Amino acid sequence: MARKLKTYLTSLGFFDLAIAAPSMKAALEAWGADSNLFHQGAAKESDDPDVIAATIAKPGVVLRRPVGSDGSFKEHAELPTDLGGGTPTKTARKPKGSKAKKRPSRPVDKAAERKAALDYDREQRRREVERAREEAARQKERKRRQQAVDKAQAALDKAEQEHAKRAAAIQAEVVAIEKRSQAEENRWDKEKARLEAAMRRARAS
Repeated sequence: MARKLKTYLTSLGFFDLAIAAPSMKAALEAWGADSNLFHQGAAKESDDPDVIAATIAKPGVVLRRPVGSDGSFKEHAELPTDLGGGTPTKTARKPKGSKAKKRPSRPVDKAAERKAALDYDREQRRREVERAREEAARQKERKRRQQAVDKAQAALDKAEQEHAKRAAAIQAEVVAIEKRSQAEENRWDKEKARLEAAMRRARAS
């Protein structure tokens, strides 16, 4: 069953933000807040009928208006025209005064509320499906990259083993050649000594 939506307000940067969501937690997630703005007094539930109507028309969508103004909330709002801090600050404080008490009560449209709640749930499911699809694509890409890395690593390991085998064979040949060379030197030393001795005897006779 779709949960009833409520309208929540906060201010971030140059904009007031409003959203129709089933809970404060859902609103904080949609705003991308990294702390509980409601506990800090920086966010609240709205009872303004115009704001509620705007958010219910686009449930789950973050609407904006220039900070401190009393204009309409829109999905794409212009930056504040006065960034000096004078008028916006006074305007932002008005809801604390008598104006907030004179708001007309919002007519209850149960059908619209049910439709908005269903629209919100449908949008949430669509986003969840989209996130799942994106995560599956990322997983597939990570798997593909890992397979490529594993294949390259296997080829490198095989080449290193082949190199080690060939290097060992060459080293064995070098050792064998050095042994033959040393044996030839020893043989020659003995043969040279014998021939020189024979030459000396021949000269003395």
